[in-house]
Amino acid sequence: MGNFQMDDFVAGCLGGASSVIVGHPLDTVKARLQVGKGYGNTFNCIFTIYRNEHVAGFYKGMSFPLASISVYNSVVFGVFSNTQRFISEHWNRSPGNSPYLLDLTIASSLTGFISVGIGGPVDLVKIRLQMQTEPLISEIKSIKDKSPFHQNPTVYKGPIHCLTSIIKQDGFVGMYRGAGAMILRDVPGYCLYFIPYTYLCEWLTEDCHTAPSASSVWIAGGIAGAISWGTATPMDVVKSRLQADGVHSEKYKGVTDCIVQCYNKEGLKVFFRGISVNAMRGVPMSAAMFLTYELSLKAMKKAKVESDT
Repeated sequence: MGNFQMDDFVAGCLGGASSVIVGHPLDTVKARLQVGKGYGNTFNCIFTIYRNEHVAGFYKGMSFPLASISVYNSVVFGVFSNTQRFISEHWNRSPGNSPYLLDLTIASSLTGFISVGIGGPVDLVKIRLQMQTEPLISEIKSIKDKSPFHQNPTVYKGPIHCLTSIIKQDGFVGMYRGAGAMILRDVPGYCLYFIPYTYLCEWLTEDCHTAPSASSVWIAGGIAGAISWGTATPMDVVKSRLQADGVHSEKYKGVTDCIVQCYNKEGLKVFFRGISVNAMRGVPMSAAMFLTYELSLKAMKKAKVESDT
């Protein structure tokens, strides 16, 4: 790759860390709404978690994503930026022109596909830790007299124990439970993430400036996050249910079976459960991530210029 740059990986890592800190509480709410039962709406879910588990309940399972999402976003931003640059150079695009939609689509799709390799296990552990103490899952109610967990619903002691337990029970393949749904979510999801962000930044940047301002990055990142996460909700519901399946019992055979069962039992509306919190969460998370990414890139470029002089 002619103009491969490591700066994008480093900046993506820092951006990922900031997004987890900002977005994890709402991510916990989203997971409970999509997989749990009896919460009703978003605000009732927030109130219930706070009442039963206090503030700590919103940060369940955050330590693992904080470390791993940093690596995950490093790969996401590094792959996207370097792929886009490679395509532009290979097809002799003019550097000063607006990015081509085809270039952005190819780079985004490749990023979404590759990201599942890292993001699958990360999401699985996060969902398992978020959902393991969920008291209202109907399966637990029906088997509580038979289950060894009914006295203490906590199955996993932490992220490492969760990961080793999954590998011990299901093997290495078990770490990628729900990966099919994740690919169906992330490939179009990243197209609806990077493409709106790129064009919104360009549109918000004044002609007299060569780079978008911090406020432009914040606005473009927030809007792109809301669009991407809002449209990704149906497959996100399926992915979450497949990954939560197996904490106490297993009932889904795969993506299609999960979709059919969910539709038969709860109707079409189930696939839009958590869409409001997904969109709400996507705004601050993505805004923080893109802003940290762009500012980090700017700082690293400035440091290089100063070191060369």
